Amino acid sequence: MSKKRTVEYKTAIKNSVGRIIVFGLLIIAQIVGFVVLLTYLGHNFPPIDIITRAVALIVAIGINGRDHNGVFKLIWVIVILIVPIPGLLFYMLNNFSSSKHKIKRRLDKVDMMVFSHLNYNDEIFSEFKKEDPARASNAKYLRGFIFPIYEGTDIKYYPVAYDCFKAQIEDIKKAEQYVYLEYHAIETKEAFEPLHNALKERAAAGVDCRVLYDDVGSSIFINKNFVRVLESEGIKCNAFNPAYPILTLFMNNRDHRKITVVDGKVGYTGGYNIADEYFNIVNPFGHWKDNGIRLEGPAVQSLTAMFIEMWNFADLKRKEYDMMAFEPVPLIPVEGAKGYCVPYCDSPLDNEPIGENVYLNMINNAQEYCWIMSPYLVLSDEIARALQIAAKRGIDVRVMTPGIPDKKLTYGVTRSYYNMLINAGVKVYEYSPGFNHSKTFICDDKCAVVGTINLDFRSLYHHFENAVYMYKTDCIKDIKKDFEETFAECRNVTEKYAIRPNLFVRFYKSILRLVAPLM
Repeated sequence: MSKKRTVEYKTAIKNSVGRIIVFGLLIIAQIVGFVVLLTYLGHNFPPIDIITRAVALIVAIGINGRDHNGVFKLIWVIVILIVPIPGLLFYMLNNFSSSKHKIKRRLDKVDMMVFSHLNYNDEIFSEFKKEDPARASNAKYLRGFIFPIYEGTDIKYYPVAYDCFKAQIEDIKKAEQYVYLEYHAIETKEAFEPLHNALKERAAAGVDCRVLYDDVGSSIFINKNFVRVLESEGIKCNAFNPAYPILTLFMNNRDHRKITVVDGKVGYTGGYNIADEYFNIVNPFGHWKDNGIRLEGPAVQSLTAMFIEMWNFADLKRKEYDMMAFEPVPLIPVEGAKGYCVPYCDSPLDNEPIGENVYLNMINNAQEYCWIMSPYLVLSDEIARALQIAAKRGIDVRVMTPGIPDKKLTYGVTRSYYNMLINAGVKVYEYSPGFNHSKTFICDDKCAVVGTINLDFRSLYHHFENAVYMYKTDCIKDIKKDFEETFAECRNVTEKYAIRPNLFVRFYKSILRLVAPLM
């Protein structure tokens, strides 16, 4: 990294840290105010303290009986019983907040307006089921959440994110009707410039260009004038879930999706954001490994619907009559395109971990091998057990994580799972050149998933995510080749972490896992 870019990167981080500190202090002040008030009332009015503790016990028992992930239940029960006042406060905000229910109703309304117009073809599913009932079960599961299955869609896999990004820009330059971009993080630096220029040129030509970004995800990257500049150039811009210093747990639910759609005919998704480090223009964490896919054909309409869903949802004040309408384009299959695919998305508001369940179905149905790339390994009990069982029944299970972390604490949690996985027969690899940011599953040369969904609680339970489930598409052989070539660049740490750590290390790892769902 050049000295100039190092200074720019550190300056951006410094400005972001300042904003985050101020934001955090204001939130903490509100929390402390609530806790102090209730504690004061409890100390000075003993009946209130007795009632609070009784309510905490009843709530803890009730939580244990709810249909939640076991780790989340454990954390809530511990917190509520040890510190009843703040514990109850956060639990009520998280589960019974009127604002959260209002937001959920808003999303349900938007989903009905958009996804109900998608084209479904049950004949395609019947063909898929006849060919491979086990793998078709994932398509059936996703169909239950209004995500159609498609054939005739050409999918190209890019093992290098920058190659995917360049192809994306070239397609944008050809846009005739609209260009939609939705990204967790956008940085107004070198990587953004060619994309920015393409958008400006298309907007000037009358193309409807829209950019949606996550407010918190872009906080360390984005220029203060970003929205104003884009709007002045005819590019519509929207921030998802703007962060305000008001105590609400919805601020924890971020838009982690990465979607580009051109004219409803071509679409892109994958692991990368629009920022310099994702394309190795800067290297704060060594070489950055990322990927992406290009879709052309009928399945792009689902990506279009996902963008419109989030665009309409992002502005909670927008009236129904003023929302974007979704109009499916004719489903014209690409000649020669093979296999089936299901683009899908996940929401933290529907109480259904779709991303996790798709992964679980793939692991459970693997017959020969299951290979995984993920930047984080903060596993739910369900995923951990599925990986262990798959390895024990003879499946070649391999997990690839970063060699250089971007978050050291999360890296510690990631490594805390190595021993238990390895002892069950899972092989673990760390990407030696730097940070592996790809989120990719492949099983048996038949099915794969590429998208934005990490193997951690934040992606699986807290964020809005998207991915594409593929079966026997031409690109699966390229995905496998990328795995094989990347494994060769990794260090195999299976033997190193096969030895059981000492008591103190195990205790430390236990504490890390306890707080893992909050990371």
